Amino acid sequence: MTDIKRIHQEKGPDLSYTSANIIEEDGLFFKDLAKTGVLLPYEDYRLSYRERAEDLAKRLSDEEIIGLMLHSQHQSVPVKPKNMFPDTYDGEVFDETKHRASDMPDHQKDLLKKEHVRHLLQSSVKDVRTSAEWTNNLQAFCEELPYGIPVNISTDPRHGASSSFVVEFKNADKGVSKWPEGIGMAATFSKETVAEFASVASKEYRAMGITTMLGPQIDLATEPRWRRFEDTLGGNIDDVISYVKAYVTAMQESDTEDGWGKESVVTMVKHFPGGGSGEGGRDAHYAFGKYNVYPGNNYEEHVRPFFEAAYHLDGKIKEAAATMPYYSVSTCIGEKVGNSYNHALIHDYLRRDHGYDGVLCTDWDITRDPYDEMDSFTPKCHGMEEVERAERLFTLIDNGIDQIGGDESTEWLKKGFKLYEERYGREKTRERLEESAVRLLTNMFRLGLFEDPYLDPEESVKIVGSPEFRARGFEAQCDSIVLLKNNDLLPLKKGINIYVPDRHISASKSFTRSITPAKTLTPVHEEEAEGFFHLVKDPKDADVFLVWMESPVSDAGYAKEDREAGGNGYLPISLQYRPYTAVNARDVSLAGGDFREDFTNRTYMGKTAGVINESDLDNILDLKKEYPDIPLIACTEVHNPFIPSEFEEYADAFVVHFGVEKRALFTVLFGRQPGGRLPYPFPKDMDTVERHQEDVYDDYDHYVDSNGNEYRYGFGLTYKE
Repeated sequence: MTDIKRIHQEKGPDLSYTSANIIEEDGLFFKDLAKTGVLLPYEDYRLSYRERAEDLAKRLSDEEIIGLMLHSQHQSVPVKPKNMFPDTYDGEVFDETKHRASDMPDHQKDLLKKEHVRHLLQSSVKDVRTSAEWTNNLQAFCEELPYGIPVNISTDPRHGASSSFVVEFKNADKGVSKWPEGIGMAATFSKETVAEFASVASKEYRAMGITTMLGPQIDLATEPRWRRFEDTLGGNIDDVISYVKAYVTAMQESDTEDGWGKESVVTMVKHFPGGGSGEGGRDAHYAFGKYNVYPGNNYEEHVRPFFEAAYHLDGKIKEAAATMPYYSVSTCIGEKVGNSYNHALIHDYLRRDHGYDGVLCTDWDITRDPYDEMDSFTPKCHGMEEVERAERLFTLIDNGIDQIGGDESTEWLKKGFKLYEERYGREKTRERLEESAVRLLTNMFRLGLFEDPYLDPEESVKIVGSPEFRARGFEAQCDSIVLLKNNDLLPLKKGINIYVPDRHISASKSFTRSITPAKTLTPVHEEEAEGFFHLVKDPKDADVFLVWMESPVSDAGYAKEDREAGGNGYLPISLQYRPYTAVNARDVSLAGGDFREDFTNRTYMGKTAGVINESDLDNILDLKKEYPDIPLIACTEVHNPFIPSEFEEYADAFVVHFGVEKRALFTVLFGRQPGGRLPYPFPKDMDTVERHQEDVYDDYDHYVDSNGNEYRYGFGLTYKE
């Protein structure tokens, strides 16, 4: 265990340390991180964050600054065998009989000591105590290194309550309180709830050692087929601006004079300038989805969540401290290259014209050479595929990018700076290095990491997932559930018999484009139903059918099988359950072009696509055909706006949610008022989706149900009092 020493000060910040000497000056105590025996400006917390950052930046070598400019790949704690990013512990694979889960693996030590990396992305973690102890081990290790620069630990979102197998962007959530997914927050129509979540999440993150959040995702959600739709805060611009301000302010601000403190978490808002307008709904994680299009000339609307919210906050802290550009090629501005590579977008538009001085970190894995296979989880150097890797790094440096996401080797960034020096000279190169170092270090000083980086694991366990935080998250979940239809069936009476059919999911391609085999899922188990209803195995014994569904889960819009059969590879993304044929798609795509293709037209006109959960629809139709007199509830976890016309008339009640615990859903079905409203409209059919413009919100015809209700933005029913 790490031996942590602590000093509490009435007139200065608390100090925690393991190996540093302590300097006393003017009745205050300071950490001698540089081991010089004298108080250096960067060690003096009486100076401003920027003054301290500038002093330390000048002391660092080029190599040390380059290490700061790398943001690691996903760090599992511990790194078990067969991990995506394997590692060893003293040369051996992890063995729980020999190693502690919080031990630092070999590659991690090399990252910190040899590569000078100080920004680590934590992914999975065994539990809260392990996270706290691992944090302490990292900080103690770095305290002994030159200048004692601490570690800034980041995370992707990890509070979402969804248990869906299709939620690709959810991180390990060990111990934290459960809240709705991003779009579920929008379904509460409450900026106060958004702020409450961000405040709780920041406290839990800091108790786990996490100090930077890779989010929130503030892309304006205008394209209903986009697979990251559910992680956004919606598409209604006025409400999105309100939610973004509430979220970023509550997560970054502590109760201090300037807003920065022990409960602050840096937000890295994403994805500039908005990734929600991919052509045909395809996503820029893949080369076949790299183009964002603007047929409605609505680009300016997509940047408003950044310039009118994230960079224009109302509290003590005025802007999000970091930003992540998306992988996509924004076809309306600058060169046809990925956003981080786009000089007109980043250097001119964001840095120069709008004066943004926060940290700019690329999305992950954009500098390596791409794979030859189009249908793959390839490195995302969109538009720069045929450029040498060193030239890619030079372009990022020249644009004003401060950090390379998912890169752990200084080798290529050094080569990029060598090209920079050849073009601009040594003096300018050193200025450019220090420019990024100051931005990165300023955030670390703001977080208090140089003074008090260590945690009390016992206290962490009490804070993270506390009964109070869990209760607040549970209420938010209930407030996000939307009742769309109710033919006098809900609320239910406790103790009734309910039949829940199994779900059958077809084989599919995963997020990383590997094959996922077909599976059968049992949505509800007896212990989950306990206290609400009796789960029966035979449909004829049921008082009510509860059909567990997800909105149609389509593939990503491309299949190498189509390409191998003589097509161009492109397929429609469907929002209906039955196979969909795109008879009204564009004849010619708006964007196209790739070194792996000898054409530019990415049309999918006339092609057919299905979804992997078509059996969700079969469950409803089969039950109503066999047992027409037993009432049926359609309960759908919604990832994207979808078309309910194939089943809605057969449902006596229709409830949707955006990722909640089953207990929250049952609580609403059995009496608590559903608090949510639709955070986006449902389309009438796929033809109206095809006719809509990807960059324009709510420009399609809405679905009207069998009771005459229009599933528009903000629609939702409540129980009769």
